[in-house]
Amino acid sequence: MTRTTQFPATARLCAALILGLALAGCGRDDAAATRVAAEIQPGTTCSLDGMLLADYPGPKAQIHYQGAPAPEFFCDTVELFSMLLKPEQVRAVAAAYVQDMGRADWDHPQGHWILAQDGWYVLGSRKHGSMGPTIASFAQEADARKFASEHGGQVLKFAEVKPDMVDLSGGAQHDQRM
Repeated sequence: MTRTTQFPATARLCAALILGLALAGCGRDDAAATRVAAEIQPGTTCSLDGMLLADYPGPKAQIHYQGAPAPEFFCDTVELFSMLLKPEQVRAVAAAYVQDMGRADWDHPQGHWILAQDGWYVLGSRKHGSMGPTIASFAQEADARKFASEHGGQVLKFAEVKPDMVDLSGGAQHDQRM
């Protein structure tokens, strides 16, 4: 004779919720799916240096940290990579976005946000961003390759960008407004 144990309805509900939450986190990274890119407003400033993003050309970026109510903006993709690739970076990132320069206007970029890890990047082009040389960001490989053929540079995927490629030193020498 087999004996079965009956759980009260509330205990079964709690067990189902716990199991559901545990399974939701297994093997999936849905943090970015819960975040959406925020738009740059006229007064939006760079988290690193306080520069107004709207005053400068080139791709912008934003990081949504877990537990933070608003994203941190960066006036340049080099700054984004510098933050993400720092060995001392200990804040959990929920999502990072860059602008698709295949669709955004280089001189006055607005909108056209893509997840940073899905992008294609051009390192070493002749085009400058807010702090001089920048890393151009694109949603499509074809757009990145076209840009590189017109402006020089090397096409890379997100994971191919390494810390030694994102030097923030000397940015002020390129900024004529500082």
